[in-house]
Amino acid sequence: MPFDKTVQLAGARARQLQALPRYREVLRLLDEGMSPREIGQALDPPVTRQRASALTQQAKRAKALGLLEDANEDESMSSEMTIVDAGGVTSAEGFSAGSIFAGIKTAGKGKRDIGLLFSDRPCSVAGTFSQNSVLSPSVTLSKEIVDGGQTVRGVVANSGVANCAVGAQGLIDAREATALAAARLGVGAHEVLIASTGVIGVELPMALMRDHIPQIELADDAGAEFSAAILTTDTHRKEIAVRISVGGAAVTIGGCAKGSGMIHPNMATMLAFLTTDAAVEKPFLQKTLSEAVTLSFNQIDIDGDQSTNDTVLLLANGAAGNTPLTGADDDAEAFASAVRYVTRWLAREMARDGEGAQTLIEVTVEGAHSDDDARVAARSVAASLLVRTAVYGKDPNWGRILMAVGKSQIPLDESRIQVFVNDIQIVEDGKAISYSIPSVIAALGEPEVRLRVGLNVGDGFGEAWGCDLTEEYVIFNSAYTT
Repeated sequence: MPFDKTVQLAGARARQLQALPRYREVLRLLDEGMSPREIGQALDPPVTRQRASALTQQAKRAKALGLLEDANEDESMSSEMTIVDAGGVTSAEGFSAGSIFAGIKTAGKGKRDIGLLFSDRPCSVAGTFSQNSVLSPSVTLSKEIVDGGQTVRGVVANSGVANCAVGAQGLIDAREATALAAARLGVGAHEVLIASTGVIGVELPMALMRDHIPQIELADDAGAEFSAAILTTDTHRKEIAVRISVGGAAVTIGGCAKGSGMIHPNMATMLAFLTTDAAVEKPFLQKTLSEAVTLSFNQIDIDGDQSTNDTVLLLANGAAGNTPLTGADDDAEAFASAVRYVTRWLAREMARDGEGAQTLIEVTVEGAHSDDDARVAARSVAASLLVRTAVYGKDPNWGRILMAVGKSQIPLDESRIQVFVNDIQIVEDGKAISYSIPSVIAALGEPEVRLRVGLNVGDGFGEAWGCDLTEEYVIFNSAYTT
């Protein structure tokens, strides 16, 4: 099966699984004899009678297809892949982490600003980095190590200061920070990567780092602490792990990410760290990560700005004991699919947590001439300020969606376009059709708004994610450093 079509099916399966708890609740209320109107009022958050009616039909269809029976309460993806309960970046065998509050960020309850991630054995490593022409020396140093092809043992990450636009001192400080971390971990400085995030134009506070990095205690259940150490304007941690079978061995892929602002396709103000206990040869590991990033982190947009510090790393230490994956193996696609699931989940959570956001916007473009065209168009819609403000205002202004698709300049036939808002069709053949305006307004008020565009000129498929644009975003970013 072509790579992107696998992702298409995985995305559809993921959406089904996310909806299953809601379907179960609808069926339970239906069994209690409630009418669609009563069901709509009983749901949290409440929905209109029309939406409750549609959910009832969808729930019945899911039950008929056996989806409710197949899914376990732990959100089992399938018989091949399961979600790890409370999983994260240290769920894979052999990984540990720790963090500390050094005072780089403003003090606050539970805050941490330096984290260490460690593997008890050497790891092959893959990475993708910011494409901004202005780069943090932290990115420069890590990219140099990743591109060099050597194995690594750990990562030191800090939040609050980006270590960018500080001249030659930035690389000097990045090298010292990795040396400090290496000494704490008992490995060579060339085996430690670095990632920084925070305010641009400020040097790393090396006195604080010299004092606090040696104090960090590691534990194999401290992934959440590491995840907390990389947060800046995020409102919550973003972490997940999944488990699959590779060559008869249980393999875990875990990860965490941060990012709520300065987010634009082709990477953004984001850090993401993925770990796996699978043995994977570096060329296949890099190919897997690059393809996953293309379909996930490169498809999110919060504010149209591209950061100087973006770093995504995937470390594989081989602790699971499988025969090293090369890409030609029977289980290679299962591994790649699991990585894609983790990155897609993290990317969605980043978009959901956009600065000031109230609504996650998921854009799906189907029927384009190619998958690349579909992804470009989906990104254009997700990035549109007019679309995002329409969602915030619950304004069913579908012309903005067509505008955003058209400005992507992909080839299309306007007379074939369809548009749906949370499965309510509002456009057919490029023109408005009869629909209930109150129903669409209610749909735009849900925590997740799905905008689906059918181009009907091919079989290309693409997804992108964004969030509504609120007054809070403007207020927050107008005084970011003051």
